[in-house]
Amino acid sequence: MIPRYLVDVSLDELPVITTDVIVIGAGIAGLFTAIRASETGSVLMITKKSLLDSNTRYAQGGIAAVISEDDSPAYHRQDTLIAGAGLCSDEAVNILVHEGTKGVKDLVKMGTQFDQENGEFALTKEGAHSQRRILHANGDATGYEIVRALSEKAMENPAIEVWDDHFVIDLITDDGECVGALVQKPDGSRLFVRGKATVLCSGGAGQLYRYTTNPEVATGDGIAMAYRAGAYIQDVEFFQFHPTSLCYPGAPRFLISEAVRGEGAVLRNIRGERFMERYHHQLELAPRDVVARAIVSEMEETKSTFVYIDVTHESADMVKHRFPNIYEYCLSYGLDLTTDWIPVAPAAHYMMGGVKTDLNGETNIKRLFACGEVSSTGVHGANRLASNSLSEAIVFGRRIIKRIQELDGHYGSIHVEYKQERSGVPMQAVVEKRLKLQKIMVRYAGLRRDAKGLAKGLEELKRQLPIYQSELTKREEYEFANLLTCAMLTTEAALQREESRGAHYREDFPERDDLLWRKHTVLHREYGLTEERIEHD
Repeated sequence: MIPRYLVDVSLDELPVITTDVIVIGAGIAGLFTAIRASETGSVLMITKKSLLDSNTRYAQGGIAAVISEDDSPAYHRQDTLIAGAGLCSDEAVNILVHEGTKGVKDLVKMGTQFDQENGEFALTKEGAHSQRRILHANGDATGYEIVRALSEKAMENPAIEVWDDHFVIDLITDDGECVGALVQKPDGSRLFVRGKATVLCSGGAGQLYRYTTNPEVATGDGIAMAYRAGAYIQDVEFFQFHPTSLCYPGAPRFLISEAVRGEGAVLRNIRGERFMERYHHQLELAPRDVVARAIVSEMEETKSTFVYIDVTHESADMVKHRFPNIYEYCLSYGLDLTTDWIPVAPAAHYMMGGVKTDLNGETNIKRLFACGEVSSTGVHGANRLASNSLSEAIVFGRRIIKRIQELDGHYGSIHVEYKQERSGVPMQAVVEKRLKLQKIMVRYAGLRRDAKGLAKGLEELKRQLPIYQSELTKREEYEFANLLTCAMLTTEAALQREESRGAHYREDFPERDDLLWRKHTVLHREYGLTEERIEHD
């Protein structure tokens, strides 16, 4: 059993800091929510590294919103629902497509400079979008530009205090409400941060897998700590693998954006043959799960570890202007995007599921909210539509702040005592444990799954459970404990879902089954795994 707290807790012995709103994590979700929350109260932003370290920073493609006169919320809604493969919440998607434009305007007001052409926003098209609706910045550095603008705004705001290099170990709950967080400072000492509301903006869990486009900090901390606190965790079997990450000796799995294919790039196997026509009528712009599995099939058939992305037939000036970041990065490894075919392979990219919230971003635990990739709002369903993630963070960030403003303060006395028998420090080096976990996840709970492999993976993961009986004191130990929680939840949910849908593909159940499986998988620390049926439209 995963314990309620990772460490022993005695609040009476800890220093206490009080604020109105606690924001855990940075990225677009954390920064935007903190800025909006600061309009009516004090905010403490806690990040385990720095404001600039998040998945948002690496988002190249852009942010999806209805801007063009040729587009409409109805088109955006339809594209999102098709990609989500029957598991999207209609209400959540309606909110996204109708409120996304307001969110983009907020970003512009906060200093984000999106690319323009002839005085209007430059819009591109990405996989599974029927219209051009992706705003981008500096060509292919959208995430970086948003984080730059918002972090500058946050740093100059006197109502926002930022704690870099602080680790949130656990959420503190009292009488069914979240009252704050247990935080470890850089020197190893701990304190209790108390707040009227706590917002998880801690991002995803790409580090579950050996190959990921996510930074080192994406260790599923928010999902794991929310699970320990008693929040519902929904649809975590749906993990999106980006089809095209750079696959080159010595290079990290750098993302080659979907937008490259949106601007005309094609995929070729190592024989030089285009192959997507054999898999989907939308060819290179098919949904990500389709493209990723097609690439794996081609790699197996040609006994290769990669395929190529080829944009050499497009104008060199266009490629350099539209994708300066990707162009420069590839060039640093001796690859020229304008003249060379670039070797790519799928890598773990985005977790569709997460902490289950309502339409105001609130969890089943009062005063606990989740925003961005850590959440499961119902927008993404079984497969996220490209560039909807940044929009979701803004739209639901706005709603969260509205809801927090309705909450009264929480000033009663709080006494939390938690103690369990512990067996000393972890014996094996955590870095070895982490690598082993990542290999298990790639092998048994990756792009293609089956019952036998998932059961074996779960069994191997459970051998690591003694970590929860150890005395944990370091950031990497907490991160491993959180990754192990997320790995077991993902594997358990994937084993339960006996069908293939969106990003979840079961070789032993290759068909989608709406009759039995048009429902969410929901996990809870005490109630275990349950299913929640989706009513037919």
